[in-house]
Amino acid sequence: MDFLTVIQLLDSTVRLATPLLLACLAGLFSERAGIFDIGLEGKMLAAAFFSAAVAALTGSVWVGLLAGIGASVALSLLHGLASITFRGNQLISGVAINFLAAGLTVLIAQDWFSQGGRTPSLMGGARFEPITLPFADALADVPFLGPVYAELISGHSILVYLAFLTVPVTWWVLFRTRFGLRLRAVGENPAAVDTAGVSVIGLRYAAVVICGVLCGIAGAYLSTALQAGFVKDMSAGRGFIALAALIFAKWRPWHALYATLLFGLFGALETRQDVITAVIGIKVQGQVLGALPYVMTVIILAGFVGKAIPPRAGGQPYVKER
Repeated sequence: MDFLTVIQLLDSTVRLATPLLLACLAGLFSERAGIFDIGLEGKMLAAAFFSAAVAALTGSVWVGLLAGIGASVALSLLHGLASITFRGNQLISGVAINFLAAGLTVLIAQDWFSQGGRTPSLMGGARFEPITLPFADALADVPFLGPVYAELISGHSILVYLAFLTVPVTWWVLFRTRFGLRLRAVGENPAAVDTAGVSVIGLRYAAVVICGVLCGIAGAYLSTALQAGFVKDMSAGRGFIALAALIFAKWRPWHALYATLLFGLFGALETRQDVITAVIGIKVQGQVLGALPYVMTVIILAGFVGKAIPPRAGGQPYVKER
């Protein structure tokens, strides 16, 4: 296996890890505040559809991105209304969002475009194009560093760079700001936060809104950058994989980056069977490689869920004592 093949494999890893990373960080904000959210899948799917649909109708990918974020935030607020205001079961609310998104996206897509639940293919300004970083072409022939810069670091859409920038921002917000301190505290001991005169409900709603924004960007990336349009169930379980990565990362931003890159690598291997054959000397079927992320999700949930310690108040509605 030559160096260029490794670079190409890592390039695919970055592209496939991006929506997982955004969804994982979305879940991190929500669950750090004590709101479990298994509706990440549904929010991504809804955002993917509305981003592609609005981008196709308006010809502007930025308007589509805003539409996707809006759809995802709306579902987040629905989840917050059920689990924070009405103190309902957070798991049931998340499942309902997943089913709602899966059904509505296809129904609306068929009504608007009559293409079997798809949106038209996006072209030109209706989708995010790769960005060539400065000097990428000039440095491409430099040994080692040239291909790394030109092929691996350069050539991604702006949402990829935004996703990776979100990791240090999330760390800074959660561990270096007063808002982050309160957000983490409300997921551990909401009564203490309430006693200090800080609104538990307000903090939890803020967390679910941030979760909606990040899921919206993740969904928009799927339909307007990674692919050129929406197709039925295109999130393909990425929301659940992001949840597994979140548990694997033990609710920490930098660990979330490493976990999602690992899942991204599994996804990239599906498209490069020749790499597996070159490494182990045995031809592995593409279906087996395609199942790897889902198998790893089951293994992580089974093997690490007992060791990972979630926020103590996670999943529990807060009832103010009088």
